[in-house]
Amino acid sequence: MRTKIAIIAAVVAAMAPLTAARAASPVSAASPTHQAAADPTRTPASPSYTVSLTGNATGGTWTGHESVNFTNAAATPLTEVYLRLWDNYHGSCPSTPVTVTNVTGGTAGALEVGCTALKITLPAPLAQGASGTVGFDLSIVVPSGADRFGHDGSYYFLGNALPVLAVRDASGWHLDPYTNNGESFYSLASDWTVTLDHPTSLKVPATGTSTDRAGTSGRTVTTATAAKVRDFAWAAGPFAVTSGTSPGGVKVNVYRVSGISATSATSMLNTATAALDAHAQRFGAYPYGEADVVLDNNFWFGGMEYPGFVLDLVSSTALAHELAHQWWYGIVGDDEYNSPWLDESFADYATDLYQGNTGSGCWNGVSWASSAEKITNSMAYWDAHSGRYSTVVYGYGKCALHDLSRVLGTTAMTKLTHDYAQSHWYGVSTTAEFKAAAQSLTTTDLTSFWTQHRIDG
Repeated sequence: MRTKIAIIAAVVAAMAPLTAARAASPVSAASPTHQAAADPTRTPASPSYTVSLTGNATGGTWTGHESVNFTNAAATPLTEVYLRLWDNYHGSCPSTPVTVTNVTGGTAGALEVGCTALKITLPAPLAQGASGTVGFDLSIVVPSGADRFGHDGSYYFLGNALPVLAVRDASGWHLDPYTNNGESFYSLASDWTVTLDHPTSLKVPATGTSTDRAGTSGRTVTTATAAKVRDFAWAAGPFAVTSGTSPGGVKVNVYRVSGISATSATSMLNTATAALDAHAQRFGAYPYGEADVVLDNNFWFGGMEYPGFVLDLVSSTALAHELAHQWWYGIVGDDEYNSPWLDESFADYATDLYQGNTGSGCWNGVSWASSAEKITNSMAYWDAHSGRYSTVVYGYGKCALHDLSRVLGTTAMTKLTHDYAQSHWYGVSTTAEFKAAAQSLTTTDLTSFWTQHRIDG
């Protein structure tokens, strides 16, 4: 399976040499308008999660309680909700690493979709505008392996460990399977308050902004709060930490495992602060206050993004890409299973802009494997054609965006990506909406452009 860092390296190698950067028009990083384009059928909306967990001596087992309050935004009554227990992919169903018990606020059914989905039937249908709350006890046991959910020796990584609400939209409930080749995650912007009771010897970098207080003897209680994020991730272990603040005011904490030097951490801190400010200048101010970067060179996948929290190897290109995901997947959401290009192509394009690459000539390297291959294909297609996923979604996708910039002109493309991010801030992007936004900025009919670049939708 291709790693994210291998994907980036392979795409760079496969494409023609890149020319010097064009001068980009300056864009203010002022606060966004927050007028997210909304599909009124997307529900349950405005989720608010409250989680309280206690970790064992190693940080590898967590037990406690989670509850989520939500509103039905759709005209169709809400008779049930689904929890996605994504990390049960990493177990042998029905022996799962994430266990939900003692459900309140509804009646739990049987685990579905390889134990990654749990239906909870509500006691009565929720009409449009009505709210409900579901609660449950939670147990998480982290498996072995330097994975986005796993551990590398005494360092534990808990990406996608907390159950999140599935989305119902005009297509129905999204209960897609987990993919290890990319991402399956599709969730709406949510508020989180997560309390982690852990040994004081362990650091717990996490999504959001954290505060600590003394717990029982030898323990610390860390409370992390995050507004308008799509997920919550954390890590636990005896990390060393290097911190700094970007010129734009974003605090960055770089956590590293024992095999990584302080010099490497400082280098990655410099990359993180520069990349965050560059992305903010292009797409809108980073809204999450701080960002945690967790480094381990044993990550098989290279890098992985979560809101305000990324896992990464020591690689400046990979880190710039993962931090671009704070906008493309995080702030501007998408259905990562059915439209992976909307975050991966855009994050790679943003990385090129940060590095001063214009992608000149890179479309010359495009060679389609079949008539069915398209930039906009879903992870169902890419899981069946995994050897082509990186080449097409990362490589051809970003090259298509560079080509679009040449059609529209640099100034118009800069306006497009900035204004599109603003109008979808905390919302959900779709291919159709992006195509419409691009078309609105030019009198040139883009139909043939989309056809040539195999961007459907």
